[in-house]
Amino acid sequence: MAKTRTQFVCSECANESVRWLGRCPGCSAWNTFEERIVQPVQSAPTRPIAVVSKGPTQARVAIALKDLEQIDEPRIASGYGELDRVLGGGIVPGSLVLIGGDPGIGKSTLLLQTACGLANQERVLYVCAEESAQQVKLRAERLAIAAPNLYLLAETDLEIVLQELESLRPAVAIIDSIQTVYLPSLTAAAGSVSQVRECTGALMRLAKRVNISLFIVGHVTKEGSLAGPKMLEHLVDTVLYFEGDRFQSHRLLRSVKNRFGATHEIGVFEMVDRGLVEVENPSSLFLTSREDPAPGTATIVACEGSRPIVVELQSLVSPTSYSSPRRTATGIEYNRFLQILAVLEKRVGIPLSKLDAYVASAGGLDVSEPAADLGVAIAVAASFRDRIVDPQTILIGEVGLGGQVRTVSQMELRLKEAAKLGFKRAIVPRGSATTTVDIEVVPVARVLDAIVAALGSFSESQPTKS
Repeated sequence: MAKTRTQFVCSECANESVRWLGRCPGCSAWNTFEERIVQPVQSAPTRPIAVVSKGPTQARVAIALKDLEQIDEPRIASGYGELDRVLGGGIVPGSLVLIGGDPGIGKSTLLLQTACGLANQERVLYVCAEESAQQVKLRAERLAIAAPNLYLLAETDLEIVLQELESLRPAVAIIDSIQTVYLPSLTAAAGSVSQVRECTGALMRLAKRVNISLFIVGHVTKEGSLAGPKMLEHLVDTVLYFEGDRFQSHRLLRSVKNRFGATHEIGVFEMVDRGLVEVENPSSLFLTSREDPAPGTATIVACEGSRPIVVELQSLVSPTSYSSPRRTATGIEYNRFLQILAVLEKRVGIPLSKLDAYVASAGGLDVSEPAADLGVAIAVAASFRDRIVDPQTILIGEVGLGGQVRTVSQMELRLKEAAKLGFKRAIVPRGSATTTVDIEVVPVARVLDAIVAALGSFSESQPTKS
């Protein structure tokens, strides 16, 4: 009889060692090795190598790409246009989708509403591994949703879950969450690296074999990344992040990996008393009222994937009370904000080294692309001069270290979105290739030219009141 043995496994990267180590050689993390009991494995009899024959039972061989038959299998509509957009047009049968997000952000609510919508036409299984079936029933009643073909399974044993998937054969199944299910054959605790890896692998094999679309909920770490091994993201077909501030009503569903569509697409939802509703025009959500403009505001058009979103940027510049001025950026990348401030001081002459500077995007939307640089620069300059930028003007462009305004991608798409919302004027980089758009285009080459075009003369020595 084979003896059991122990080994030490890193909880961060699943690196294995025969003895305990203070620092993992794989990921350089400290105190992450945990002792595991390795069960003896019975050796299987040696199988002979299959010989490829030309008969009717031909073994698998390499096939030329041009000889493969294309299978056009229709996607499953989720009932949410925003979710279908992020997935690339709908749910692909047999796909494995991983959804992560902060606790309480609305992952379970979104999936329960989607499951109820799908269950009106398809058979759906919802595995509630974190709560009881009665709790899910109460949430469904609170959201006023019901479906005849929605089945609940309150179970954490993955073997029972796999048996139920085999017998029920639903079109879509939801596992909430992957960190709470476990395989009894593994001695590691639920949520450990080995359990998450093996459970996801077993679900993936079943989904591909019986053509079940699987949604898996994943926990996140305190840094905001998905918990568990990085291999988890490699195993699945699509990785979605559900983002948002719990103090704001809007939520963003962002795609960071998609084998069946474009990445970095976003879907916008709003949390209301009856659950999550999709926002078909996100620009109206992130664009505040233009009837009462204030100094230090500028409007940009950010592109998230193939979707343009009009966002208002707000800036405040004031004398500092400390030896070193404060810089705060909300929704804008902090290092890029510091770079823009340095360009304004060096190339334009604004003494920002003696002033506190703050910038924020309306609604808390994270705008990380360089096309927002010109809007940030104009907002800071407008706050410094206490002037109001024309609320009918849009700003698009990247700011270089030499004070240049550089071109950005998808310019025509951005201008069409601005014109659709009623903007009359756009300050863009010189040389931007645009076709006929119903909006006045003002090309600029440098930041100072953009400031003059947006605010007028900028040669006054003292700020003027609007």
